[in-house]
Amino acid sequence: MRGRRLGPYTDAGMPELPDVTVYLEALDARIRGARLERLRLANPFVLRSVDPAPAEIAGREVTGLRRLGKRIVIELEGGCFVLIHLMIAGRLHWKEAGARLPGKIGLAALDFSTGTLTLTEAGSKRRAAIHLVRGAAALAAHDPGGLELFETDLPAFRAALTRESHTLKRALTDPRILSGVGNAYSDEILHRARLSPVRMTRQLSEDETARLFEAARATLADWVTRLRREAGGGFPEGVTAFRPAMAVHGRYGRPCPECGAPVQRIVHADNETNYCARCQTAGRLLADRALSRLLRQDWPRTLEEMEERRPAVTAPVVGPADRGASTASPPPSSRPSRRRR
Repeated sequence: MRGRRLGPYTDAGMPELPDVTVYLEALDARIRGARLERLRLANPFVLRSVDPAPAEIAGREVTGLRRLGKRIVIELEGGCFVLIHLMIAGRLHWKEAGARLPGKIGLAALDFSTGTLTLTEAGSKRRAAIHLVRGAAALAAHDPGGLELFETDLPAFRAALTRESHTLKRALTDPRILSGVGNAYSDEILHRARLSPVRMTRQLSEDETARLFEAARATLADWVTRLRREAGGGFPEGVTAFRPAMAVHGRYGRPCPECGAPVQRIVHADNETNYCARCQTAGRLLADRALSRLLRQDWPRTLEEMEERRPAVTAPVVGPADRGASTASPPPSSRPSRRRR
């Protein structure tokens, strides 16, 4: 029976709060006060709501921009909004006015009086979406309701976190609990807080909750600053959830920058959680659903067990009398037979 082969996790990852923030800053410098002249659709399925209709928003001035969870909101005069949800593989690009959309990955273009914003999506799945929304109430219906980490305090954070009992990984990535945090930055937050991704929210002490709160705010603020510096005033390109400077996310098998232990992972469906066993779980390896089922009792429980089970690779000491003799394996006659009797 063949087991599932687990290769490196290569999904581009959904843009999260730091990425969306830098997108918004770049857009604000380019389209605030400009007119939206038209919306071009290469794929009609990307447009998920049509009140107002595309023709109705043409010619309206951009009066503001904001983030709604992981969504980008472009506010137009007259109380209309263009809401863009990039999902996993959607990306934005700033082009000269009237630029053509790329053939296979181009979904839509928003032509402004100052240039063209294109929406692309890699891969075969079409998840990215544009909603045209009329009025603040209709816009609010798209808000999952999670707390904004930079607009809340520790008591509100603790209350939201413990309202239900979930693992920390699930709670951090639930848009109804926290706004703008996804798979990548939740790994970084938990590593910074030195907390296990499978720790239950109601099991945290007051000090651990405070540590998690500060780690979340500091991690996101640091990455906004880093991505803003990388963009250097240009439009952000190469947006990805996997960055070399990350501590654990996307770094399975590589050394933890804090302690040097190999970064571990839990694979579930299309998601991968990365963590450092030494920094976050007191050296205990968390069960990977695929590998632990395959290995069963052979699954190592700690980093020490994992190291003990690695095959020793040592060069044999060969004396003059032994030269030319093989020491790599016993002679065929001494090998145990695999035939069934």
